[in-house]
Amino acid sequence: MQISRGKVARAQKVVVYGPEGIGKSSFLAKFPGIIFDDTEGSTLHMDVARTPKSSSWTMLLEHIRYFIKNPHKLNTFGLDTADWAEKLCAIELCAKANKDGIEGFGYGKGYTYLAEEFGKLLNLLEELIEVGVNVVIAAHAFTRKFDQPDEMGSYDRWELKLTKYVAPMVREWADMVLFANYETYVVKTDDKKNKAQGGKRVMHTAHHPCWDAKNRHDLAIKLPFDFKEIAHCIPVITSTTSQKQTVNYLDDQPSKTPEVKNPEPPPEIKETPKQDLPKQEEIKLDPPKQDLTGVPKPLADLIIANEVTVEEIQQAVSSKGYYPKNTPIENYDPNFVNGVLVRAWVQVFQMIKDFRDDVPF
Repeated sequence: MQISRGKVARAQKVVVYGPEGIGKSSFLAKFPGIIFDDTEGSTLHMDVARTPKSSSWTMLLEHIRYFIKNPHKLNTFGLDTADWAEKLCAIELCAKANKDGIEGFGYGKGYTYLAEEFGKLLNLLEELIEVGVNVVIAAHAFTRKFDQPDEMGSYDRWELKLTKYVAPMVREWADMVLFANYETYVVKTDDKKNKAQGGKRVMHTAHHPCWDAKNRHDLAIKLPFDFKEIAHCIPVITSTTSQKQTVNYLDDQPSKTPEVKNPEPPPEIKETPKQDLPKQEEIKLDPPKQDLTGVPKPLADLIIANEVTVEEIQQAVSSKGYYPKNTPIENYDPNFVNGVLVRAWVQVFQMIKDFRDDVPF
């Protein structure tokens, strides 16, 4: 058995939540090498890298699987926001079970199923951490009346705007939970009325009766809401085109590169000047455009992202006996589209690839 000792440098799992408009997306944008999966559309006014907008739960999971296989393309994966991702999860879950809403499962079962499905997202994000990619999740906050079990009375507290089983999972999963809010204080005016003043943006890093927060880096319990306050905690993975290499941290000390001792100069080669030939332009063939009129957007986005044709979808559907091959997708039952085609896209796409490989000549 190999026993290790000391701190282990690894990618970080960060959750940032707060009221709307406080600047969560702008805060996330400061993370090194971040690519957003913007389920909410809050980064459209920002100059940041982002994936195509996830219009379905399956598409969101596919984006994460892509980065697990290609971790060199980014240093940080940003999910903005967790509560909108949970909505996508609930929509797909209800579509598969043919329910009108999460309450339609009865006796709280829907929230249990939702937590189990959302756990798949956290498991994939954990795989992203293992390959050296930081993960930061933004979420909205809301106030809830909290009854203290061992005390008299109740009070309001800020919580993640997630369902009752998903919120604890996200908090436990994270290395750092930061609660951002406006710092206000109450003063008495000359006419003895209370008036709120202040408005400075701060982030809380430790648990408080009025909010949830935590960190594993001995941060001060309250800091200005500025990324530089936690920059020293976020590893920067220097990468090549093929694999991750070394881990540094955002600080004032530049990373050191190995020195080559006594390098020998290459021999001087004299060549006769040659006339420069005109560079040939690289021709890229775009996939043929197809008419997706009437195709539900979650399925249409998956078709475009995976360069699949409508005919291939129809072939896969007809091979299982769901609809005749020439049935337009717009005539498919919406519950079938969301609950089968979108929900089980991994299996559907694999079936299409198998058809492609099964060439009769």
